[in-house]
Amino acid sequence: MEPVTGSLTTHVLDTASGLPARGLCLRLSRLEDHSQRWTELRKSCTDADGRCPGLLPPGQMRAGTYKLSFDTQGYWEKRGQASFYPYVESQAHNPAAGVSWGPLCPRRWSSSSRRRPTSSTCPCC
Repeated sequence: MEPVTGSLTTHVLDTASGLPARGLCLRLSRLEDHSQRWTELRKSCTDADGRCPGLLPPGQMRAGTYKLSFDTQGYWEKRGQASFYPYVESQAHNPAAGVSWGPLCPRRWSSSSRRRPTSSTCPCC
């Protein structure tokens, strides 16, 4: 399968505090067509701005189904709070070139996310 140009990134905003979600760990996986199993590609954590740039650098992304698993329980426990969800997963099929996955907006009892092109002019992203 041919690589897709562009890269894959994500952004997480802690809507409870109104700040970027610094130190939220996540895993990126790809669904393998032949086995229908997830292959973990990378583990990472968000930076001080709540961003995780370069999850897949240019040339490493290929067409397929991808999943981001966010360790929301670990994030809230580090802050001395309980979380209803131990993790949040977001999946996308055939992400386009230059995709930023997010922002993920976790709360202790819920979360939301969306996909946006990296060329977005959204002030929070």
